[in-house]
Amino acid sequence: MKKVLYFAALLLTTVFASCEKEEIGGTATQATAGQWYVTIDAVDENGKPIQGGEDYFGLGRFILLTYNTVENDPTVMWVDDLGQCNVGAMYEANYPSYCIKAKVSINQSSMTFKSNEAQNFGDGWRTFKAMPVTIDGKILKGAGHQNNGSVADSIIFFVSYKNDPWYPDDGYAKYKVSGIRYSGLEEND
Repeated sequence: MKKVLYFAALLLTTVFASCEKEEIGGTATQATAGQWYVTIDAVDENGKPIQGGEDYFGLGRFILLTYNTVENDPTVMWVDDLGQCNVGAMYEANYPSYCIKAKVSINQSSMTFKSNEAQNFGDGWRTFKAMPVTIDGKILKGAGHQNNGSVADSIIFFVSYKNDPWYPDDGYAKYKVSGIRYSGLEEND
C-alpha cells in the first residue's frame, strides 16, 4: 500500500508541476521589430520623390523585416528586404543589387535607427554585388492606417548606397522606404 501511495503522490506532483505556466519573454528589439509592407521611391535631398521616382524600381508594395540580432542586443537590429530589391536579377546581370540586409543601430526610446556605410548582405550568396548602405529611419507608433482603416505603426527610412552607379546622374539623392506594419489580416493585404 505504501508503494501505491508513493506512486500516486509522485504522479500528482508530476501533473501539478507540468501545469505550471512559464512566461515567455520577447526579444530585446521587440518594440522596433516587425514585418512591414513598404514601397521605395527615389527622392531629392528634402525627401520628395523626383519626377518618375515613385516606386522607382517598379516593385509595388513589398515585405520588409526588422528583427533582432543573434546576440539579442537592444541597440542593434537587422533591416532586411528578403532580397526583393535585387534589381540586377530583374533587368540584367551587371545591374547592381539594391537589396538591403544590414545591421543598424537603434534607439528604443526614440524608435530611430541608422547605419553609416554598413556592410550589406542583401544579395547573399548570389552575386555579392550588394553595395554598403547608409540608413536613417524611424518607426512611428500608430501613425499609419491599414486598408480597413485600422491604426497601425508606420516605418520610414532613407537609404543610400555607396558607389551607386546612377547617382547623381538620374537626379535623386537617396531612396525613401516607407510603409506600415503588417496586420496579418487578409483584408489589409
